Amino acid sequence: MSSIKKVKWLFVFVMLLAGTPVLAQQQQILTLDSVLQRISTSNPMLQMYTSKADAANTYAEGAKSWMAPMVGGGVFMAPYPGTEVMEERDKGAWMISAEQEIPNPIKLRTREKYMKSRAGIEQATKEVTYNQLRAQAKTAYYNWVVLEKKQQVLKDNERIMEFMLKLARIRYPYSQGKLGSIYKAEARLHEVKNMQEMTATQIRQQNVQLNILMNMPKDLQYRIDTTVALMDPAHQHTNLDTTYLTSARSDVRRLDKTIESMRLNVELEKQQRLPDFKLRFDHMYPRDNMMPQQFTAMGMVSIPIAPWSSRMYKANTKAMNLEIAAIQQEREAVLNEAEGMMQSMLLELSALHHHVENYKAKILPALQKNYDVTMLSYEQNSAQLPEVIDAWEALNMAQMEYLNNLQELYLMVVNYEKEIEK
Repeated sequence: MSSIKKVKWLFVFVMLLAGTPVLAQQQQILTLDSVLQRISTSNPMLQMYTSKADAANTYAEGAKSWMAPMVGGGVFMAPYPGTEVMEERDKGAWMISAEQEIPNPIKLRTREKYMKSRAGIEQATKEVTYNQLRAQAKTAYYNWVVLEKKQQVLKDNERIMEFMLKLARIRYPYSQGKLGSIYKAEARLHEVKNMQEMTATQIRQQNVQLNILMNMPKDLQYRIDTTVALMDPAHQHTNLDTTYLTSARSDVRRLDKTIESMRLNVELEKQQRLPDFKLRFDHMYPRDNMMPQQFTAMGMVSIPIAPWSSRMYKANTKAMNLEIAAIQQEREAVLNEAEGMMQSMLLELSALHHHVENYKAKILPALQKNYDVTMLSYEQNSAQLPEVIDAWEALNMAQMEYLNNLQELYLMVVNYEKEIEK
């Protein structure tokens, strides 16, 4: 009998050990910083821009390459078949030829710089995309935080309604309550349960959204940090001028990288006026053994300043400069719009933050006291159940309104931080 007990205890111990990782995983709390870090390293869209930047750098490695040499062979000054040849020397010669184009080294160096600048644009685009993905992650995370708070309120409401319903059913047989009040309490209880199911579904949706952004299994579940701190608008940046926004905003940095790249392209186009070179060597083997072997060596240079060839690069240079001017105007417009938007958002954030604090510090405590007093009166038979339900509904509506305003504040903070790249 003792052996059987030992086996049972061993089985229980093994099962506990096997269940420990599962419990640990269920209790795992994923912070917002962990989510953002995972997105920055694993999101496929960000990895795409990294690959594009690497590709541009790889292209730049071959920017200073020369064209392949040309070699050939044939006959030189040979008569056509059937032509009468008077002397052996008139039979011509066999010829081999080699040719190499030598590009201007200044052009090659400028082309290399231009190709590397394309990698900088891709890297800046990656930063812009990460800022957008970061805002999406924060939105999902903060929504989840508020939904967890709503779920906790709904659980408390369920407990309160069950208590009121139980108390009403006890009092009804003694004519201390009305049947209609019991049905009303039952309806409110079912409404609370329905809202719990809807809230649980919304939580799972935020969970899936975060998993998508982090490139993790869609069904992976975890907990989040519901104590995440909320920013105070009073301690935010007050010098949101164009100088700060120029260094902070990734879209402005991308425009700067684009302008820099286009200027390098303009410089490359201007250098089309510089000459290129070519070397050619021909060697002839006469078909007449009495004739000496001969060769031809030539050096050639292009003349790109000729009027019929210079019109193209001059027109291209002018067009590129106009495009640069357009991007500079776009950059100025973005900065002006962002500066005005930041000031407006700070005012709106301050007002909404004050509104939420009023709910938390004044409105909710007052309605909680009203409910507590009404509930105490009901327990002492000096109030009816509808009065208690009305007091509870007023408190519940205020709690939900507070959480809705809190969610709106979170989302406004996300938009603000997205604009200042925080």
